[in-house]
Amino acid sequence: MTQHTHTSHGHTCCHDDEHAEHTHHNHEQNEHDHAGHSHEGEVSFLPAIISFILLGIGLTLDNWIQPTWFTGWIRMALYLVAYIPVGLPVMKEAWESILKKDIFSEFLLMSIATVGAFGIGEYPEGVAVMLFYAVGESFQSLAVKRAKSNIKSLLDQRPDTVTVMENNQPIVKKAMTVSVGEIIQLKAGEKLALDGELLSETATFNTSALTGESKPDTKRKGEPVLAGMLNLNSIALVKVTTAYQDSKLSKILDLVQNATKQKAPTELFIRKFANIYTPIVVGLAVAITLLPYLLVAEYHFQEWLYRALIFLVISCPCALVISIPLGYFGGIGAASKNGILFKGSNFLDVIATIQHVVMDKTGTLTEGVFKVQEVVIKDTFDKNHLLQIVNALESKSTHPVATAIHEYVGQIDYNIDLQDIEEIAGYGLSATVEGKEFLIGNFKLLEKKGITYDIDPSQIVYTVLAIAYAGQFVGYITIADSIKSDASSAIQQLHKLGVKTTMLSGDKNSVVQYVAQQIGISAAFGDLLPEDKVNQVKAIKVQHETVAFVGDGVNDAPVIALSDAGIAMGGLGSDATIETADIVIQDDKPSKIATAIIIGKETKRIVWQNITMAFVVKAFVLMLGAGGLATMWEAVFADVGVALLAILNAIRIQRMKFQ
Repeated sequence: MTQHTHTSHGHTCCHDDEHAEHTHHNHEQNEHDHAGHSHEGEVSFLPAIISFILLGIGLTLDNWIQPTWFTGWIRMALYLVAYIPVGLPVMKEAWESILKKDIFSEFLLMSIATVGAFGIGEYPEGVAVMLFYAVGESFQSLAVKRAKSNIKSLLDQRPDTVTVMENNQPIVKKAMTVSVGEIIQLKAGEKLALDGELLSETATFNTSALTGESKPDTKRKGEPVLAGMLNLNSIALVKVTTAYQDSKLSKILDLVQNATKQKAPTELFIRKFANIYTPIVVGLAVAITLLPYLLVAEYHFQEWLYRALIFLVISCPCALVISIPLGYFGGIGAASKNGILFKGSNFLDVIATIQHVVMDKTGTLTEGVFKVQEVVIKDTFDKNHLLQIVNALESKSTHPVATAIHEYVGQIDYNIDLQDIEEIAGYGLSATVEGKEFLIGNFKLLEKKGITYDIDPSQIVYTVLAIAYAGQFVGYITIADSIKSDASSAIQQLHKLGVKTTMLSGDKNSVVQYVAQQIGISAAFGDLLPEDKVNQVKAIKVQHETVAFVGDGVNDAPVIALSDAGIAMGGLGSDATIETADIVIQDDKPSKIATAIIIGKETKRIVWQNITMAFVVKAFVLMLGAGGLATMWEAVFADVGVALLAILNAIRIQRMKFQ
């Protein structure tokens, strides 16, 4: 039998090191707990508003009204009250970070800088630094919350209640309480809440919640229908086959929501960098304060302490630490919107560097829906009886060929006694029938068993299944598959991106070359066993090229494990592929391979834009601050401004169009 089996993924996902995980946990906690963000996950600007009003009053009294009583402890008290709503939560975070041995956090930097400002009598600057820092952090939290919410609303579109038929009466129940086996009545315009099997003769659905494509999909009686599908025209009855929490949409949602746990190398580097960078900055601030005592003729402690405090404010690494993960999350969200699932931000980095895409043929570039074209059985054998044996034996396989044969032959005869059934990877199936060996597969299977045949398989254009019984070649069945409508454009898009393409298949080489010619692939290899595919990918990797392998099933594990990124054609029914691949294309369209690469490249570009912008601006203002040419006001505006620009840049990718 031709080798077109489902792909299983052998990659071991990259795990964060312990230190990075600890830092990541702290920052996740910060999103919820720092100034301006409540524990319930709602972003609140109330503390910042209170602080802003009180600061405004203080500045007005200082600069315009200038009453004689607004001095000394009264002036300090007003600014202290203005400081408390935004300053205390940050100081609390600094203390909690110290207890967790994460001493040099941005919270500590802000606390030192603002307390120092109060210490030298620069009360308005101390309040302003903490106020704008809190506002910036709140905007960051709002951006993260909105990004997560957008993805959740995009994917989790299931209704909370469903109509269940009980004793032929419609009963409205909560979706989470519906049991497997119950029957849902789905009206036109309603979305399905649970996975099930269609009981109606036909029904047409919009599957955009699962695939990103709004093209109608007609299902027939007995076919699977999934949570999130929208019933378009007539009333449909669906028998529930999966619990609410185990539905395909639940799994997809969980994958995307948890994708940020797999960190990209850039994220890990920046977090580690921040842990080294922050204590160095604190040390430099101390040096800026004290060293001039030895170097300048007239040393004023307060002047150099002020410069050091400015230095601390601008050196805060929050723009990098927050906006970079948000950039990757934006990439994951943009991919989800286009029907592509990334298992982690690390795979966005990997896909951006892919130089060579290796593809399986059946189910990836072709529909994987076979039709029997011709049955040739020698006259000395009972054709109908042999076809019944073939049908019964193929029913033990998940290969698409089995479906084609079942459609051609019809009802399976379960009275046929099949013994010693074995699926031989890359060859076909064997069994013992009526005490004699029965084989169906490719001609290599017959050669392996030492059975001679009297035809030339290379002269047959279609995929051929050879049949042998009792050591004799008895005939063959030809089947054909159709090329996917976007396969040719997919290859063109990859070539435009400068990505090389290769097609590997266990199918007949003549069939493989025909498909390759039709879609524009110059490198195509047929008649391959699983180990042959591995050798082909090894040969590519020897040339120091990064490789992505694209398949649709569960048995290409060796070649996928060898690749840098495993991409699965997930379709609407393959749970195994969704759970095992690095990247899943939900609607089975090969054109989405190029889309995934473009999203990866764009995400990486945005992340590095943020890194560059943050470093350039910070370095410039740091030098100005150390040289006494920048005030604390300018420092805080530069810091918050960089953070907000980085956030806006990071979420920009979710609004881009990639098709």
